[in-house]
Amino acid sequence: MNNDHVGIAGTGIYLPEGRMTAREIAEATLGVWSEAAVRDKLGINRKTMPLDPLRDGTQEMGALAALDCLKNTGTDPVDIDVVLCIGEEWKEYPLTTSALYIQDRIGAVNAWGIDVQNRCCTCVSAMKIAKDMLLADPEVSTVLVVGGYRNGDFLDYTDRNMSMMYNLGAGGGAILLRKNLGRNLLLGSQILSDGSLARTAGVQIGGTAEPVTHENLEEARTSLRLFEPEKMKNRLNEVSAKNWVTCIERSLAKSSLRLSDLDYLAILHIKRSGHLGMLKDLGLSEEQSVYLEDYGHIGQIDQILSLHLALEQGKVKDGSVICMLAAGIGYVWAANIIKWGQAAV
Repeated sequence: MNNDHVGIAGTGIYLPEGRMTAREIAEATLGVWSEAAVRDKLGINRKTMPLDPLRDGTQEMGALAALDCLKNTGTDPVDIDVVLCIGEEWKEYPLTTSALYIQDRIGAVNAWGIDVQNRCCTCVSAMKIAKDMLLADPEVSTVLVVGGYRNGDFLDYTDRNMSMMYNLGAGGGAILLRKNLGRNLLLGSQILSDGSLARTAGVQIGGTAEPVTHENLEEARTSLRLFEPEKMKNRLNEVSAKNWVTCIERSLAKSSLRLSDLDYLAILHIKRSGHLGMLKDLGLSEEQSVYLEDYGHIGQIDQILSLHLALEQGKVKDGSVICMLAAGIGYVWAANIIKWGQAAV
């Protein structure tokens, strides 16, 4: 009988020193949002912001998180076989490969690397890719999933349609997966996507369709926007909750577990009512998650950060069943299941 499995060796985090408070976000909206509404409705007390132009670059933040992960797990970088970079496309230099920058930066000389991208679902998606690789390829035993994020640079706080993204922060995260680790098993995963929403949101100016020119330069700096706000809103209202439930149920079924087995939800930052509603629907208490109201939404890094904080705060212990839950522009929904602690394999 084949008892091969994939376990999580540990995590690493890098957060820049800059912060933007609820009051500053409200001021940036020019009075459209009050400080109280930013805190109570959007669920943001403050969020992380890039401060150092070099240290807080997308690729470098990923590298710093990777170094933290290596330290936390006692891993020699020469033992890493693959670097899957989940860092965003907005980075220090376009068309450079972030995985290879991080590979060199941390000394993973025996690895090969590739960038993968699924917006804010990328961490959960890449963890599934990593697991599948580890189980399928006898030459792969250790995979580092790592990246940085700072898409908030493109925000226009005066755009009322963009309130769903006022929470965008900055930071880096890393999670290390090993074949037959014997603990912290990554179990089932489920990903769903809806291509009809592929171009309902994005950075409008700066690609081949609408290049940056002298005339649109200032607008380009804050051109992250909803291209079709009504279409996106209506379609998400129709399918989003259902798709999240499907992802959770299918990932649990693949793990031979039930909803009642869940102990912790590592969910991306969403508005406060949505967060509380999800916990209620899953039969979980507020203590069975970390609401990232003091960090904001750091894209696909949120699930790593949530698990990292939960371990520090004792919310995840041996025997805990964890669900990582994500959604990404495009639109993508994803969930996975992790059984923390020693494994009976």
